[in-house]
Formats: sequence, structure tokens, C-alpha cells
Amino acid sequence: MENLFVILFLVSLGGLGYGTVRSIIHLIKKDKQRRKDNKRLIISSALALVISFVGVGITAPSPPADVKESTTVSSKQEDTKKVENDKKKQEALKKEQEQNNQELKKLRTELATIEYKDTQTIEVNDNVPLFTKADLSVKKGSWETYGDLDELNRATSAEAMLNHDLMPTEKRGDISNVEPTGWKNKKLNKGYLYNRSHLIGFALSGENDNWKNLITGTAQLNNPEMLRHEMDIKTYLEENDDHYVRYSVTPIFKDDELLARGVHLMAQSVNDDTIKFNVFIFNIQDGVTLNYADGSSETDEEKAAKKQKEEQRIADEKAKAEQEKQRIADEEAKAEQEKQRIADEEAKAEQERQRIAAERAEQERIEAEQAEANRLAEEQATQQQSAANNPYSDANGNGLIKGSSSGIYHVPGSTYYDRTTNPVAWFSSIEEAEAAGYRPPKR
Repeated sequence: MENLFVILFLVSLGGLGYGTVRSIIHLIKKDKQRRKDNKRLIISSALALVISFVGVGITAPSPPADVKESTTVSSKQEDTKKVENDKKKQEALKKEQEQNNQELKKLRTELATIEYKDTQTIEVNDNVPLFTKADLSVKKGSWETYGDLDELNRATSAEAMLNHDLMPTEKRGDISNVEPTGWKNKKLNKGYLYNRSHLIGFALSGENDNWKNLITGTAQLNNPEMLRHEMDIKTYLEENDDHYVRYSVTPIFKDDELLARGVHLMAQSVNDDTIKFNVFIFNIQDGVTLNYADGSSETDEEKAAKKQKEEQRIADEKAKAEQEKQRIADEEAKAEQEKQRIADEEAKAEQERQRIAAERAEQERIEAEQAEANRLAEEQATQQQSAANNPYSDANGNGLIKGSSSGIYHVPGSTYYDRTTNPVAWFSSIEEAEAAGYRPPKR
């Protein structure tokens, strides 16, 4: 019975092959009737093939019980071992991925602190991308993912396994409705300062106005720096539908700044090294100073004009200060003149006071002298009058009573008057002589 099913299997397999070949030939010849006949042959052969499989399975002898049990145990052990090995592989891959993520996080933190020095695109890790084996797997085919916007509404990351099938077939759409953080655009001489820069370019991903895929980038960042890397990838993908490129783009922000300091790009073509780079591109524009905190900017021309304006302001303030200084000096000179005028007037007034005082003193002196003269004249007149009335004084008021050395006074006409030739004192009256301690003579 088993041999019968084997023969049926071989016949049905031959019929299936014969019918398929004849069907292709008649398809080329466009013979519809023959194609229908061949189709019936193919269906019948396929049905016979199925019946033969079932028959062989039913009629096949069963293995001995001990062999069957041994085979089952061995199979279970192998399955258990395979599960354990798969688990270990998964854990190793997970650990490798976590370590790689930590390394990338540290690297991107360091990139945020690097200062631009003349070269806009610099190599990172000797230009070797930091992808794990799992990162380079194409089991899932092509894909792309974008990190969520952070608390400041900033784009965070873009990861992809690029293939020709992700490329757009339609023209790029309008993305003017998107205003990424730090969007403070301005007109420059040959265009605009900022572009809405795709993390993964439209030519590679077909993404238009995806907020998670757009940052504020300078025209210089967008083209030529990012574009030349994207075009290399695009050319490679277009060469063969089996070409895959693992691509990672991360905008690098410092602290809470709204304008990215630059972008970190890594790319690796799968199964070859045609595409392989790890770079950091500074978000800068020649001739423009950017304020990464909010995206504001200042061109060299604006800076020069601002400097000139500031210098003019300083010059004006200096001139104004000089004028103020001169005004103060003039006022001080005027005040000094006024002070001198007042001093002169005070000196003049003092001189006038002194003159008046001198005149008054002179007048008082004259008056005093006149009064003294009058007094003397009066005294003289009194003396003269007294002398005229006093027998003991001459016409000039001089006393005529003599005081002798023996303390005796002698009046004119007395016995010893003429004999007293050397009088000690002269008196105008007896009272005056007695008051002076003189006594009259006894005879």
C-alpha cells in the first residue's frame, strides 16, 4: 500500500511539472484553450500530490516506543537549550545596546560643549559610527522612527534603516506651517539665515512637515554640509534595491537653549563600508553671530553698525559731558567773579566804614580838642577871674602864698614873706596851704 502512494506521488509530481511548462508555453503563444487544459492538469496533479503525501503519512510504520520516547526527550532538551541560548543572546544584545546608549549619551553631552573653530564638520570617534550588531539588522526591513518633542518642544532624534523603498515618489510639500524652536529668521544678502532643516532629508524619508523631524538650522548647515552626506546615501540606495543604510541624526542642544549647537550624524551601509561616517556638524553661519538661547542673531554688518552707533553714543556723551564740564566751569568762574564782586563791594563798604569812622574819630578828636581848649580857656578865665578876685594869686592864677621848709606859710605883706626866698611850695589860699599841712607864723 505504501509503494502505491509513492508511485502516485511521483506521477503527480511529473504531471504538475509538465502542466506548468506547457502552460507557460501556451501563455507565450496566447493560446487560451490550451492554457485552460494545462490548468486542469496542474490542479489534478496538485490534488494527487496532496493525496500521496497523506497516504504515505498514514501507511508509514510507527517507530518503536522506546525510540520514540528517546527522540522526544532529546528534542525537548535541545529545545530547552536553544531557548536558554536565545535568552543569553538577547540579554547580551540588550546589555550591549544599553552600554552603547550610555556611550552615545555621554558623547552627545560632550558635543554640546565643543566650541566652533573654523571647521564646520568634524569627525567623531575617528569617523567610525557607534552601531551595535542589532542596530545593523535588516530583519525588519526598512523603517524610520522619530523621538518625541521634549518639554521645550525641541526635536530629539531620528533613527532609520534606509532603503530605496522609503524614498518619496511625489514632490516635496509645503512645510511653512512648522516653526521649530529658535525660529527667529532674518534676510541675508543672498537668502535667509535659517532653514527648516530635516533631520532625515526628504529625499531619503519622504517626510514633509513632521515636527519631530525638523529643527532650526542655518542655511550653511543645511546646504552644503548635511546635503552632501544625504546625497552620498541617496546615490548608494538608488544603485540597488538591496542596499540598506543604518542612519542616525541627533540635534545637539546645550542646557535649555532653543537653537541646536549642531547635529550628530552617523551612517553605516549594511554588508559593506561604502557609506560609513560619524560626524558632528556645527549649526553656524559665516558672518553671523548666533544666540543659541533663543535663536536671535547679529550679522557682522549689524555688529559693525551697532559698534559705530555705540562709539557715536559714547562720543556724544563725552562731548555732552565736556560741555557740561565747561558749563560748570563757566558757572564756577561766574560765581567766583560774583564772589569777588561781593568781596570788592564788602571791601569798599569796609573802606567807607573806616573812612566814616576815621572822619567821625577826627570829628570827635576835633570836638574833644575844642572842648579841651574851651575847658582850658574856661579854667584860665576862671583862674584869671579867681586871680582877680583872690589877693593871693597873680594874674595868671599862680599862688602867691609861700610854704617854707619849716612847714610855715607866709602870705604877702607878712613879716617873713620877703625873707622867705626859697619857698618849698606856693598856694593860692590859706585853706589850700593849711590843707597841705602848713601853719601860719606865730607873728
